[in-house]
Amino acid sequence: MMSTKNIKHQVLHWVLITVALAGLAGCAGSPTQASTGEYFDDTAITTRVKSAFVSDKEVSAMNISVETFKGVVQLSGFAKNAKEADKAESIARGI
Repeated sequence: MMSTKNIKHQVLHWVLITVALAGLAGCAGSPTQASTGEYFDDTAITTRVKSAFVSDKEVSAMNISVETFKGVVQLSGFAKNAKEADKAESIARGI
């Protein structure tokens, strides 16, 4: 026969497992929401693209926005000319 202490211990054990599994499910992505890992990867990509824009003399990092979702980079904003737009695209593709 199980003691009350053992039963409480088993219940607590299963509650902790259930909470852990629910937490992991919350990290999963969906078509409209990135997973936790994808979010951090996207943030790193965006940062690298923006940093490259700042380092480049032809591209205005202030006028071109960068957003990344599931590894796909989207540039938006205003380029001074087609050359700047092409250079921004080239930089983003290279990263």
